Amino acid sequence: MKVLLINTYDNGGAANACIRLHQGLLNQGVDSKLLLLHKTKEIENSYLFINKTSLNHLSSSYYFKRIQQKIAKKWNLTFLMPKSCKKELFFKNRAAGLELFSFPESNYDITSFSLYQEADVINLHWVAGFLDYKSFFKKNKKPVIWTLHDMNPFTGGEHYVEMIHGIDDQGKPIKRNVLNIEKSCAKENLDDKINSLAPFKSLSIVAPSKWLQSEAGKSELFKTRKVNLIPYGLDVNTYTYRDKSFARELYRIPLHKKVILFVADSISNSRKGYVYLKRALEKLDRADIILCSIGKDKPVLESHIEIRHLGSISDERIISLVYSLADVFVIPSLMDNLPNTVLESLLCGTPVIGFPVGGIPEMIEHGENGLITKEVSVDSLKEAIEYYLLNGVTCSKEQIRTLAVEKYDQSVQAKAYITLFQEIHSKNN
Repeated sequence: MKVLLINTYDNGGAANACIRLHQGLLNQGVDSKLLLLHKTKEIENSYLFINKTSLNHLSSSYYFKRIQQKIAKKWNLTFLMPKSCKKELFFKNRAAGLELFSFPESNYDITSFSLYQEADVINLHWVAGFLDYKSFFKKNKKPVIWTLHDMNPFTGGEHYVEMIHGIDDQGKPIKRNVLNIEKSCAKENLDDKINSLAPFKSLSIVAPSKWLQSEAGKSELFKTRKVNLIPYGLDVNTYTYRDKSFARELYRIPLHKKVILFVADSISNSRKGYVYLKRALEKLDRADIILCSIGKDKPVLESHIEIRHLGSISDERIISLVYSLADVFVIPSLMDNLPNTVLESLLCGTPVIGFPVGGIPEMIEHGENGLITKEVSVDSLKEAIEYYLLNGVTCSKEQIRTLAVEKYDQSVQAKAYITLFQEIHSKNN
C-alpha cells in the first residue's frame, strides 16, 4: 500500500505534525511519500510539487468581468464583485492580528502529479493555498483521509473561528466584531466547499484533539462524515528530559531563578494570547523570574522580570534543552487544537499552564502535570503562575514524561494511522 501525505509547507506547527507522522510511518515500514508545494528541508521521501497543469478560474468573458468590477466598486455592490476584487477588499478591511484566512481555490492540479497517480491512499494535511476543492474532489478517484490541524477545512475560510479579538482594561477578552464582508466571503466559500465535497464519498476525517473532533462533527461540511480521533505523535528520543543544570549553564541562567518559557512564532498574532501573559507577568513583577522565549518576535515587558529571547530555533534537540531548563511552560493561546509545544514540553518533563480552551485541557491533568486556569483572563493566568511557583505540581519530571510517552509516542500515532489506512484501502478494493 502506497500512502501519499500532502502539505503546503515543510515548516510551521501543522507541517511539523505532518512530517512527524510521515517519519513515524516510514519507521513502521510503510511506503510513505510526502508532497509539498513549498520545500525547504531535506526530508526522506519528500518531493516538491511541479505544476504541469495550471487550473484557470478566470471568467471566459474578460471584458464583462472588467465592467462588472467597475460597477461593483462604484456603487459598493460587493455581491457583484469578481472574487479577486472581493478578496482584495476583504483583506484590506480585515482586522490586524487575526489568524490566517484561506480561500478554497488554487491553480494547482494535484491529481496531475505522478506521486498522486501512484498512490493507493491520499492523506491531506494543511493544504491551504495548495488544494483546489472544486477540481480535486471532481477528478480524484482515490480514498482520502484528511488530517485536520485547524478549522479551515470545514469553515468558510477562517483557520480558527475567533470569537475574541482584543483585551479590555480589566484583562478580560473583548468579543470580536465580524464584518459583513467577512460573513459574505465565508458563506460563499463554505457553499463552494459543500458543493465540491457533496458527491465525494470516500473521505475520512482525522482530528488530533477531542475539541477539533467535536467542532468538525458539528460543522455543515463534515456533519455526515465520521471524524476519527488520533492524537499527534513525536519522536520521544528527541524530546526528552535533559539535565537542568547543564541546560542552565549552557544559557548562563542561574539555578535559583524561576524560568517561565513562552513559545510562539509571532507575538502579534492575537490568538497566541501573548498580551495576557505580558500583563500577568507585569502584575507579578518579581525579580526572581526570567521569561525565556522562542520565536521570531522578542517579547516586551514593563517590569523587573528579565527576558531571555533565544530567537527561532530549528534544531529539535536544542529546543528540548530549552524546555528542560524551564520551570514551567506557559501557553496563553485563546484557541488551539493539540499544540505541538505542549506535547514537546510534557515529553521533556516540564509542566504546562494554559487556558481552558481547545485541546489544551485534554493534555493537562490539573495539578498533576500542569495547571488549567479558571477562565481566560489576565488575573486568572497570574493566579495560576503564582500558585505554581509556590506549590508546583504533584508529578515529578520523570512522571510527567512517562505519561506523555504513553499517549504521544510517534509509534502510537503511526500504528493508529496504519490501521485506518488499511481499513479504508480494503473498502475500496
